[in-house]
Amino acid sequence: MTASTMHSDSQAIRVLIADDHQLLLDGIATLLQSFPGVELVGQASNGQQAVQQFLALQPDVTLMDLQMPVMTGLDAITAIRAHHPRARIIVLTTYKGDTLVGRAVQAGACGYLLKSSLRHELLAAIQAVHAGRRYIAPEAQAEMARYASADVLSNRELEVLRLVAQGNSNRETGALLSIKEETVKAHMSTILAKLGAKDRTHAVTIALRRGILDT
Repeated sequence: MTASTMHSDSQAIRVLIADDHQLLLDGIATLLQSFPGVELVGQASNGQQAVQQFLALQPDVTLMDLQMPVMTGLDAITAIRAHHPRARIIVLTTYKGDTLVGRAVQAGACGYLLKSSLRHELLAAIQAVHAGRRYIAPEAQAEMARYASADVLSNRELEVLRLVAQGNSNRETGALLSIKEETVKAHMSTILAKLGAKDRTHAVTIALRRGILDT
């Protein structure tokens, strides 16, 4: 993309993309070129670069992947919003889990898009967020609604589940957390009930899908 095409229309919505997959970066760049009133002003391949590029370019809208090296997308959003509280950021991800959507919005994201639906939703999302509205992908909204009344795991329950997900037994988990094996079992019972899980494996699967645990 030449400088002339990147800065051809001063009224265009200026967009920065951050993603660690070059193919996706190239695909989104091509997609943006086909949108009327939108121009790509910069690209970043990790969260730290995204923050630097944002501060240097001051884009109108930033498209941010969540899973990136050096600094995650969530940390980058937090860092950007610390400098510019009104920054308009749209999360791009393959994950529609309700907990992850909640975390992104809490960090300051104005939009949440699934990579599988960018071709159909990206322009509408950019325009909505640029206009000061929020845009959450329908699939992600459905997940949020589905678990709106679900019980939230406590910090201790999250610690237990994270260690169990790593393959630790109740005894090993207890030793790592300096608590009794019986206490771990009690926590696991509560976790299964809160997640509506049949067993430990099912609980981990649900937690990963919902974004309660990171992959």
